[in-house]
Amino acid sequence: MNTVIATLNAKYIHSSLALRYLKAYCQKDFPIEMREFTIKDTPMNIVTDIFLHEPDVVGFSCYIWNIEETIIAIDMLKKIRPELKVVLGGPEVSYDVEYWMERLPSVDFIVVGEGEETFHHLLQEISGDQKYHMVFGLAYRKDGTTVINPPRPKLELNDIPSPFQGFEDIPELRNRVAYFETSRGCPFSCSFCLSSIEVGVRYFPIERTKQELKYLIDNGVKLIKFVDRTFNIKRDYALEIFEFLIQNHSGTVFQFEITADIMRPEVLDYLAKNAPPGIFRFEIGVQSTRDETNLIVNRKQNFQKLSHTVKTVKEAKNIDQHLDLIAGLPEEDYQSFRKTFNDVFALRPEELQLGFLKMLRGTGVRLNAEKYGYVWMEHSPYEILGNDVLPFSDIIKIKRVEDVLEKYWNAHRMDLTLEFLVTRTFETPFDFFQQFGDYWEQRGWQRIGHQLEDLFTRLYDFLKEAQVENLSVIKGLMQLDYFLSQKNKPRKTWWTFDMEKQEQQRYMRLVADNPLWLGGEFAGLGLDEKALHKHAVLEVIPFDLPLYLEQGEIKEEPHLLIVYYGTGKGPVYFTGALSNVQILEN
Repeated sequence: MNTVIATLNAKYIHSSLALRYLKAYCQKDFPIEMREFTIKDTPMNIVTDIFLHEPDVVGFSCYIWNIEETIIAIDMLKKIRPELKVVLGGPEVSYDVEYWMERLPSVDFIVVGEGEETFHHLLQEISGDQKYHMVFGLAYRKDGTTVINPPRPKLELNDIPSPFQGFEDIPELRNRVAYFETSRGCPFSCSFCLSSIEVGVRYFPIERTKQELKYLIDNGVKLIKFVDRTFNIKRDYALEIFEFLIQNHSGTVFQFEITADIMRPEVLDYLAKNAPPGIFRFEIGVQSTRDETNLIVNRKQNFQKLSHTVKTVKEAKNIDQHLDLIAGLPEEDYQSFRKTFNDVFALRPEELQLGFLKMLRGTGVRLNAEKYGYVWMEHSPYEILGNDVLPFSDIIKIKRVEDVLEKYWNAHRMDLTLEFLVTRTFETPFDFFQQFGDYWEQRGWQRIGHQLEDLFTRLYDFLKEAQVENLSVIKGLMQLDYFLSQKNKPRKTWWTFDMEKQEQQRYMRLVADNPLWLGGEFAGLGLDEKALHKHAVLEVIPFDLPLYLEQGEIKEEPHLLIVYYGTGKGPVYFTGALSNVQILEN
């Protein structure tokens, strides 16, 4: 009996941990072929690939991001091979099972919840006596009626074989995201999350976890993303894994979902002192800072402690942090969400993800949707269209914030400029992103592509029209940000570079002859005029940049800005007051 297990990942770079577990558990008794596609693949290519493997059984792992595309492939497969047994599993179909069985007549079985043991038992029955009523955790059809068997007891995690060791495709994971888990379950009961439905947390033995991680590291996997819902809930376990990875990382990057307000001081201190820069990334779900909203969704959160953790990690400068917000939670209106956004933005996370509430099947917010007047998309991704306090008109306004936040803040294309704008120019960070997002929408820019230069010119156009103060200073910061965003000496600028060639040569000569004008660090480079012409760019900015960066003071005094690209480590910049030029020339 040939069996194909498949899924449609959101991107090619992603990989499926669920398929690996299923194959690891079942392959000792059944030949299992694992096939991964993306939601961008055409249905014809997906179906052709599966068809050519001549399966008797095909199983699909279903999620919110792939269910609709998966349904298309299933319908095609059943038309081609009506006798094919189609099995669905995964979080998207494990809740509201009757709905899925009714909606999808082409589906023969749904594996509900944890799938390894149930799928193995199902394969035994398909190839044997077909006593499907004996398979706990299974939904099937009998005489045209859906039957849902009792749930299966939780599997002992160490009984599941390794989802990595012995797999021939490990080399393919070197340039993809390898997903990894040390535990299953979540200790919290947030009513907007599917993890709240499963009670309790189970852990894989820590020595097994270390062995599996070392196997991936030794095989050159570059990015491992832990899918544990709260990696740091068990402090000693988390600390031991952190220590192991610090000692054995070999350049691999590891990403964790953590709950920041329960992070212990000793763990923070250890990471601050010992974590090599760049190997750890933390994803922290804040969602809302409104206490009343958190209470409604059964979310316990101490924002003061969370802030302390984020600030402590940020001060150590060795771990990037990604903070998440959800717009549309119960009783959080536009103004309340504005406050939530500003509360979290004040922490200056390296990334701030602004998402919108999804009414996932089986969750508490969906079951209580009528109470708060929710309306939402009928099909995946079930995103809300409004509720009693947040109408659709406000949702689309916040979506404009999300758009420019992603393009500018999260992309880190102009950090110096944005810091000036959100602290000195606009009332709050949210107001800047909202006003700029509205301007962006009014001009239809969301419908066209953007080069890097476009992002700068569009921001500058917005600031000119808004008639903001200190525009010349902001332009100087934007010019520096543009130079710093280039890996190599740029051939063009987003502004009109109007310095005459003769004047450029004059400044280059002055800098080469008087390197201490730009400071000791510049003088230490030992650059002659030829090297400057080859590897450096220059511009005149209208203010004292070092004074602003060191003390926050704006002094309108023209400075020469030199950005040098010849170090091999990215661009470096230097400034010197133009008031010294006459002295240097004499």
